[in-house]
Parts: sequence; C-alpha cells; structure tokens
Amino acid sequence: MDPVSQGVLGAAAAMAAAPKDKVRPAALIGWGAAMLADADIFIRSADDPLLNIEYHRHFSHSLFFIPFGGLVAATLFWLVFLGRKPFGEIYKYSILGYATAGLLDACTSYGTQLLWPLSDIRFAWNVISIIDPVFTAPLLGLVFVGAFRKRTLFGRVGLAFALAYPLFGFVQNRRALSVQHELLEQRGHSQAASRMTVKPSFANLMVWRSIYRVGDRFYVDAVRVGYFGGSSVFEGDSIPVVDAGDLLVETPEGSAIRRDIERFDHFSDGYLVWHPEKADMLCDLRYAFLPNSLIPLWGIRLQYENPDTHSEFVNFRELDQKTREAFTAMLWGDSHSSANE
Repeated sequence: MDPVSQGVLGAAAAMAAAPKDKVRPAALIGWGAAMLADADIFIRSADDPLLNIEYHRHFSHSLFFIPFGGLVAATLFWLVFLGRKPFGEIYKYSILGYATAGLLDACTSYGTQLLWPLSDIRFAWNVISIIDPVFTAPLLGLVFVGAFRKRTLFGRVGLAFALAYPLFGFVQNRRALSVQHELLEQRGHSQAASRMTVKPSFANLMVWRSIYRVGDRFYVDAVRVGYFGGSSVFEGDSIPVVDAGDLLVETPEGSAIRRDIERFDHFSDGYLVWHPEKADMLCDLRYAFLPNSLIPLWGIRLQYENPDTHSEFVNFRELDQKTREAFTAMLWGDSHSSANE
C-alpha cells in the first residue's frame, strides 16, 4: 500500500506491545521499520526498466526476511538514538513494525512474494485497494492520539481495526464475486468462464473491477456492492487475450525482449492484452482508472527490431474529467453510467 498506510500500521503494531513510557519511541521505530520494506523501490536500472517491478514486493516483503529486515531497521534506529536505547528493545519494535509490511501489501491486488525464496508466487488477496483513506485515516488518528497521550490501548485498537477492515473487504469481495457469477449466468458464460477475479477499485470497497476469461477473450465489467445492501453492474467490453507463449516463439533465445515478456507475464499474473489504442504496447489488464475500462494503467513497449534492448515500461495515467465523473457515478450507484459512453 501507500507509505503512510504502511508506516502507520507498523507504528500501531509496535505501540500495542509497548509500556506507557515507551509508546512514542515504539511508534517511531515501528513506523520506520514498516516503511523500510519498500526501500526495494530503489532497485532500478536505467538500462532495464522492468528491474524495478520485478523486485518491488520481492525479497524485502517475504515472511522469511522479517528477522533480517527488522535487524536492519533496528541497527539504523540504534544509530539514530546514539546507542542510548537498548538494542534488544529497538529490535523488538522493529520486528513488529517490519512484519506488517508484507502482510498488508498481500491484502491488495498488486502481488507480494510472501514465501520467497521457497516460492515466487505473488500473493494478492484482493481485499483492499492500494490506496484507501477509509483504512488509513482512522488508523492514523488512533496512532497520533495514542502517541500524544502515551496510551498503548490506542495501538491495540488500531491493530483491531487494521484486521477488521480487510475482513470486511473479504466479505465485499465475496459479494462482488457473487454478482459476477450472476452476470456470467445472464450471458451464458458460466460453463466456459475461467480466470474469474474481482479487485477493489481506487480508494473504496464498493466498486470492484470484474475480469474473467471465456475462450480467447477477457471480459471486463464493474460491480458495485453497497455497504448496506444492493448491487449493480456497469458493463464494460471484452478484449483478446495475449498468450505469452505465442509471443516467445517470435523472440530469440536469451534475448532481452524474451526475458522482458517472461517477467511482465509473471508480474501481470497472465492478464496480458494489447493496448486497445497502441498496437506495440503489451499491457497488464488488471488495473485501469475506470473499473470497467479496457484502457490499462501500464504496459511495456516491445521492440522486435531490437531484441537485445530492454522494453520500455510505460504508464498511462492521464485522468480526464469524463473518467472522474464516470467513476463518481459508479460510487453513487448511478446505473446509467458507463465507461464506454
């Protein structure tokens, strides 16, 4: 998730285990340790644009790396405190903060390698948006009040909230899947559908991006499940599936472009499509500004004429007024809104 969410959850975890006179330093240490896991964003190369997405949420987010990540954080904070605080105490709060990073990120849909090096599976539980102020704001308030008043209780309440919110997201995910299954029945796709998934859209747990595969096409829609009952569907469209294996046939063994296709396919969990408006862009269908849109958030530009040159990673983040209005209408449950109007 975003750095603030990561930090504040780490702070709550450390605060929850601290005595009253240690609440403030514990919160500081937990916050910093939780954010340290995302230092992997600095793993990048000007010559290899995909190196960054390959290693983000990689080893630094693994459950097996927690003792080492906590040790790095503790060492840094021990130096900050000029050795005036016991290293063991700092390490305890660092471990508690660092341990929250991978688990929180796995709650999103981006994918986190929790079991590296035993497995390179990217866990994505799809129960919370990558940015969600409804999650972050209350937790932030509890941590700041708890630190100000030096009350461990606020950290514990914060942890309880941080557990309850993804559980609510799980319930919403199940409800959205149920609506998706109803949509499959209506279209006569139930028997043929595969790769069925729903993912929370930006900053909420009401509107979900629905994707499923029938034959050689992905179908994309938006599903709204209100917090107090009621559901609706904002129909999207379909787009041809791109099979990474077919692309690899056209690439030389050991070439940079071949490696890029393999890495991007793994990163995208196989949700590969060509950009609807840019023929040379291989894209990740999982994400879009508008939940029922076929226009993705990012992709790579393949250069078959230069197979030994790494592919360019491109973001498509132009957010126009029409898209904002359509998304707002979905949040309010305006069933007349469509991404394709």
